[in-house]
Amino acid sequence: MRKTFFIVLAFVLLVIPIASAKERWREQRSRHFYIFYKNAPGDFVNSVEQAAEKYYDEITDNLGFSGYRRWSFEERAKIYIYDDHEDYLNGAKQAAWSHGAAYFHQKMIRTFPAAHGFFDSVLPHELGHIIFRDFIGPAVTVPLWMDEGVAMYQEQAKRWGAHKIVKEAIRQGNFIPLKQLSGIRLRGNMTQAEVDLFYAEAASVINFMIKEMGEHRFRDFCRKLRVGQNFYQALRNAYARFDELQDLEDAWLNFLERQ
Repeated sequence: MRKTFFIVLAFVLLVIPIASAKERWREQRSRHFYIFYKNAPGDFVNSVEQAAEKYYDEITDNLGFSGYRRWSFEERAKIYIYDDHEDYLNGAKQAAWSHGAAYFHQKMIRTFPAAHGFFDSVLPHELGHIIFRDFIGPAVTVPLWMDEGVAMYQEQAKRWGAHKIVKEAIRQGNFIPLKQLSGIRLRGNMTQAEVDLFYAEAASVINFMIKEMGEHRFRDFCRKLRVGQNFYQALRNAYARFDELQDLEDAWLNFLERQ
């Protein structure tokens, strides 16, 4: 989960206008990305390119999407690197607490070099959003916990630490059932503890669906979403054991009990 509530909200998926033509951007291209920057050092931009391509391969692999179509040159994602936080806020028109954001309708990420956890957190998280949505389709409706869980799954530390946090929530009686979790929308009046638990549960259940139930089932689930099945239809058809959301929750909690 994000270390602060403010950083968490930076990842809400909003659509904003493409960068103003008045902004002077330099451009670097790689196989799957356009990287736009102003005054960032060349070695940093090269590191972003290398990391983005590495994460592209890792994310498509760990989601079971390895065989899906590769982005053509025209379909490459865009990464905008602002000079600093102030430049980012002025150019991206984000709130003062924002450190980075993904816009999957535009296949675009906006951030800046000093963003907290740039290479280990921000970049893989936002690419997780974009690749997942590129696969299932930007208009497909899924619970927010699934979108965020897939993105959190790309952050290794968050992935493996989530189970422990959820087990502690169960022990303390704070666990949020999946049906209730599916109705949550991140709001400004939520406490830090509520936000942290939301993200931990999202990461934990996605980890369970992929690693314990099998990447092939998760890939099949995503394919069914892509061809028009709703979330519950896809869940029933891809995971034979899960006729409803409660079945997924029961299997997930049984798994956690054995850990």
